[in-house]
Amino acid sequence: MEADNKKGHFIESIIIKDIENNKNKGRVITRFPPEPNGYLHLGHAKSICLNFNMAHKFNGTCNLRFDDSNPAKEKQIYIDSIKSTVNWLGFEFGTPLFASDYFEKLHEFAVELIKKDKAYVCSLSPEDIRKYRGTLTEPGKDSPYRERTVEENLDLFTRMKSGEFGEGEHTLRAKIDMASPNINLRDPIIYRVKNASHPRTGDQWCIYPMYDFTHCLSDALEGITHSLCSLEFEDHRPLYDWTLDELETPCHPQQIEFARLNINYTVLSKRKLQRLVEENHVQGWDDPRLPTLEGMKRRGYTPESIRNFCDIIGVSKKESRIDMTILENCLRDDLNEKAPRVMGVLKPLKVTIENYPHDLTEELAAKNHPQKEEKGTRTITFSKEIYVEKDDFMENPPKKFFRLGPGREVRLRYAYLITCKEVIKDESGNVTELICTYDPETRGGNAPDGRKVKGTIHWVNANDCIDAKVRLYDRLFKDENPEQDKQDFIENLNPDSLKELEFCKLEKSLINAAPENAYQFERLGYFCMDSKNQGSKDATKELPVFNRTVTLRDAWAKIAKNP
Repeated sequence: MEADNKKGHFIESIIIKDIENNKNKGRVITRFPPEPNGYLHLGHAKSICLNFNMAHKFNGTCNLRFDDSNPAKEKQIYIDSIKSTVNWLGFEFGTPLFASDYFEKLHEFAVELIKKDKAYVCSLSPEDIRKYRGTLTEPGKDSPYRERTVEENLDLFTRMKSGEFGEGEHTLRAKIDMASPNINLRDPIIYRVKNASHPRTGDQWCIYPMYDFTHCLSDALEGITHSLCSLEFEDHRPLYDWTLDELETPCHPQQIEFARLNINYTVLSKRKLQRLVEENHVQGWDDPRLPTLEGMKRRGYTPESIRNFCDIIGVSKKESRIDMTILENCLRDDLNEKAPRVMGVLKPLKVTIENYPHDLTEELAAKNHPQKEEKGTRTITFSKEIYVEKDDFMENPPKKFFRLGPGREVRLRYAYLITCKEVIKDESGNVTELICTYDPETRGGNAPDGRKVKGTIHWVNANDCIDAKVRLYDRLFKDENPEQDKQDFIENLNPDSLKELEFCKLEKSLINAAPENAYQFERLGYFCMDSKNQGSKDATKELPVFNRTVTLRDAWAKIAKNP
């Protein structure tokens, strides 16, 4: 196919050149190969978008293939989550594939290497294998079992397969070069004994192939043309190519590496994310503060915002750290277009309008989206008692504070102009209620006499609003790079990454809110109903729990300017 005129990244350029040269007969087949031992995170989203988008752009195919070659760590719950998440991101795939589909063929390939004297059974202990391997500056030493005969190796490998040996007694190693400057070529292990039941094959196997052996051969068996990997696999490419060169495979895919995603104020290491979960620094893998896609979905991120983010940051071979504000601005841009507007009061302060009739409740029309008339309106109610934000009142306001204060007039969104007449306090001096008057001629917020009122605040009707708990999520870490200066990244956790507000008051339309549907709470930010019960109170219609997805503006930029 012809490429468009938009200049693409280096991988796209490679594919275009391959098509022009009729390499792979013009076909493009990629794959996304997650290990089903955890939940996907934002770094995986970059790979998903890259692989699926390249296949789509060039009329090809992208396989979803699970590298399930380590049964000790793999669970069906991860497989289900990964499939669901890829779909949620907006990508379709055929029947999911599994490395375990190829276990019989991979075993045959291992036997073929043994017969070619390119693999041997090694009886060194795991500790001795590490010692013999050498270092980055010193060559390794040959295993004393390296020169076993082909017949002996075949016999031992067969006995490994039959379950005669325990874990760690023997391994099958490729016979390459123990003096290679690339440590990955120093006779790497390609099969080991693993006495663990496999989620798909059960107890059929007790030997399992290693990742590097499985990866390249699975690619070849599927006819993958472009095997796109993150940059840490660059040093593994010689082993990838050696394996395919030594064996009779249907094709020899091209491995191409790109820089993995690093983003500030968080970590994308599965090992570090696991530590956060296991040490209870967060509340599970779907904690909305985590960069796991399950957590981001629960927080209210949209698949469109994540795809747009991956498109904006691009693909390169140079490692870099992406600013979190790019991701958050992608989210704001998407939610600004989609999210209906509602009103919610997070820190309620009661207001009694003394000249408003006791028995009157008015219905007012409120726009669902001020910039999109086609979104229509909703009905909100107004009565004598309302709630406003505590932060929208100051007893001694400074000059540029245009909200409520003694004797000051403000506009209630979609309602009336009100003026504060009296401040009621408790015994401790805390403000508990405001007594105000309203101008009945200003319905809709405009004064017939033309007087100007600068301040507009949001509110809810005290008589029919709903109670809610609201969780204010912020960045998980205090510093841009939590892993800098060799410090323990746990010490960098932001103690204010989660604040829970009780007794919030929301407009009654939110009683029908669906989990993970986004709303803009006017003047406050974007929020969604939590999809999961958490804590001592349930997220129910009687007491819904809403998560703040993102603020309306980048508060952290202000902090950086005014530390």
